[in-house]
Formats: sequence, structure tokens, C-alpha cells
Amino acid sequence: MDAKKLGLMAVLAGVAVVVVPWLLPTGPSTELDAARFLESGSLFLGAAIVFGGGLLTALTPCVYPLIPITVSVFGARKAESRGKAMLLTTSYIVGMGVVFSGLGILAAKTGQAFGSMLGHPAVVTGLAVFLLLLASSMFGAFELALPSGLQTRLNSVGGAGVAGAFLMGSVSGFLAAPCTGPVLTGLLAFVAKTANVTLGASLLFIYALGIGVPFFILGVSTVRLPKSGVWMEWVKSVLGIMLVALAFSYLKDASPWARDVVKAAGAELGRLPGAALAGGLAVVGVLLGAVHRSFKEGARDFSFKAFGVALVVVALMVRGGALDAGPVGELWVRLGMAERPRAPTWAWDHVMPAKKATFSREAFDQVLAQAKAEGRPVLIDFFADWCAACKELDRETYPAPQVISQSSEGQFLTIKIDATNSDDALDALMERFGVEGLPTVAFVSQTGTELKRPRVTGFLEPVPFAEQMRKARCTEGASC
Repeated sequence: MDAKKLGLMAVLAGVAVVVVPWLLPTGPSTELDAARFLESGSLFLGAAIVFGGGLLTALTPCVYPLIPITVSVFGARKAESRGKAMLLTTSYIVGMGVVFSGLGILAAKTGQAFGSMLGHPAVVTGLAVFLLLLASSMFGAFELALPSGLQTRLNSVGGAGVAGAFLMGSVSGFLAAPCTGPVLTGLLAFVAKTANVTLGASLLFIYALGIGVPFFILGVSTVRLPKSGVWMEWVKSVLGIMLVALAFSYLKDASPWARDVVKAAGAELGRLPGAALAGGLAVVGVLLGAVHRSFKEGARDFSFKAFGVALVVVALMVRGGALDAGPVGELWVRLGMAERPRAPTWAWDHVMPAKKATFSREAFDQVLAQAKAEGRPVLIDFFADWCAACKELDRETYPAPQVISQSSEGQFLTIKIDATNSDDALDALMERFGVEGLPTVAFVSQTGTELKRPRVTGFLEPVPFAEQMRKARCTEGASC
């Protein structure tokens, strides 16, 4: 490959790793509550909000890496006509809808937060293995296909690609689960109250259709792209790298030690230095051959490409850790190259349960009793490590000056409840506070009353979040 083109590709990759995470849209907000319309009998408007919430979810980090897979596998590689592309992408979306319907009904009947299954090691390992197999296909290890006997039987309905598209759509439903809590929180509560399985399944299927809109548009519109060429191999390499990074991201969130390592690395480096390091690693990885080399061109190319891919994947992991880190890294403070911020920062008074400990209801009630005795309102954040919107609150909302100021003025006592790994005591607490999905931010008044309103479910921008805090501290005649 021409050195100038390779250099330009490497620089663009580094810039993308640094800049793109800052440009990603946040998840659906707490205001997308379809339940209040459904409860009033406005089924059509409620369904429209559910569909819109699904469409917004498709633009979040949990889902957008899967969109180019639709383009490559179903649009540019498998389909010979626009009709075939439409059939394949439709099958993909239907597979996603079937999984959402089943998981949504299960969540409503069991009372578990939708997406909590991603905290189970067996589920995460299965998803990671599937993603790695798919990445191997992108790198040219094999072609996705069914046994010849099944292919023959499926020819009458469009070939093996239809079944493969349905399967991949089903897996995409699991991968999208961390982003679904904000929109489906009220919906799942509504389904649980009505016990109407048919209505619940239908609404959740509509939600999946909303997620599927970008997949459908891209899958159908890319059928006229050139079917071969070096550029397609490069695209497939990029997709393969994204899939490997996604697999390791899920494994990281399900493994406490790996999660702690990534968080610690981000805290040591800080937000900007971590991003710069990730960009540099991506540049080196691309220069070594992560994209333009092939695993099938001999041992030398295989080694260079493998090392390059590994560097880019590490870069993406480092970038993820830096995204949630503070502005100043601890490493630079220890070296005397930077000082900790002097401005007020957000800090949690209590994080429950502590690492490697089980949740204690007695300890939680003692904290509430202390706050009541001191006349302080309480903010309780229910979160999980698999929850994308929870991370957005930590990254975008809590560090904002408006929120910090409101916390200081109201003398809030802040509690963060880790619901990544559920147990009976924790489940009982979530039921006590009516937590249907994550994130949920509940409030307790200064007199010890657990408030039904205000409440935050999902991501909320700093200004409206601070307003909810003001309402919580101004209840029961308190002076504000």
C-alpha cells in the first residue's frame, strides 16, 4: 500500500478514536415516558413514543457498531437486488423484535431490570464468542453459511441469508439491552400492571422496529455499492476490529477485575491524556497493518496484522476508560505535572454495596436515619456497570456545576446503589423504591419520606436534573 495513503489512513483512525466518542449522542432521556399515555388510553400516541424511543436508542453506542455490519453483510455482500436486501434487513429486524418481545415480557413478569442479564457471565461469554466468530468472518477466516441441506430448503424464501439475518438480529437484541432502560422503564411497569402479555409483546416489538429503522435504510440503500475490491476488504477489517473491541467490552463489564483495571487506567491517565494515548495506539496499529494487511498472506503479514488489531482494540479499551475518567489523571498529580481541580467536584457519600460485599439493608436504613436526623434530603442513584445511560449520568450530569451547586445548597446526602449483581436484599430495595429499570434516581425528603415524585429514569441533562433536585428538597413546606 502507498505510504502516503497508509499514513493518512492511520492519522484518520487516530483522530476518529479521539474525537468520535465525544460526538456520540446521549441515550433516550427520562422524558420519553410512554406509560402515562398508555395508562390514559392513548395507545396510538404511546406506541409512537415507544417507536421514537427505539429510534433514538439506535443512535447510542450500544447499537451503532452493528449498523455497518448490516451494510457489509446484508447489503454489499449478500444481496443481489434491492428486493433481496429488503428481505434480509427485514428478517434482521424481525429477529431483533422477537427477542425484545420475549425479553420484555420476561422482565415484566419477573420484575427484573431489562438488560440485567448482561451481568451474568454465561450470557456475556456467549455474546462475546458470537462476536469474535463474526469478527473472524470479517477477517476472512470463513464465510457465514448454513449446512447445504438447510440452504436448499431455504432457497424458496430467499436463501440461507434470511436465517442468518434473523439470527444476527436476535443477537443484536441482546447487545442493545443496556441502552433500553430509560424508554422501557415505564412501559415494563405498565405491562406488569395490566398483565396483558399480547399488548406488552406488541409494544416491545414496536420498540424493536424503531431500533431497526437505520438498519433497514442502510441495508436497502447500499445494495448498489461495488461488490468487490480492496476497499471492501478494508471495510471488513474495520468491522472486524469493532466486533473484537465490542466483545472485549462486554467481557470487561461482566468481569470485576477487568472492569477495575480499565477504570484504574483511565483514572491514572485522565480524560485528555487517555484519549491522546488511545489515538496514538490506534495510529501505530493501523500503520502495522490492522486494516490493509491480510491474515491469509503468509506468516509475516499475519503477525503484523494480529499485532496491529490488538493495538487498535487496546486503544478502544483505553479510550473507553478515559471517557469516564476525571479531567486530571492521578499519575500526573504524583509526578508533579498537574494539580487536582480546586473547583467543587461531585462526590458520593456512600456507595453500596462495597466491592466484593453483599448489600446490607440495615446499613442503608442507618444512612437514611442519619440523614433524617440531620434534616438532609437524600439522592439515591441505582446503577449497573452494563447500563450505558448510567455512565452518561456519571459523565455528563453529575460533574456539571448546576448539579454540584444544587447538591451543596440542599445539603444532599448522596448514595450510589450498585445493582450490577443482584441479590435478595438488593432486589427488595429496588422493589421498595419502585425501580423498574436503570438508571433510576430516587429521592428521600429531609423528613425521611420516600418520594414518588420527583424521580429520574434514564439520562437527563444537567439543568433539568438540577431542577428535579430542587423539587426534592423543596417538598413538605421546606424553604428554598
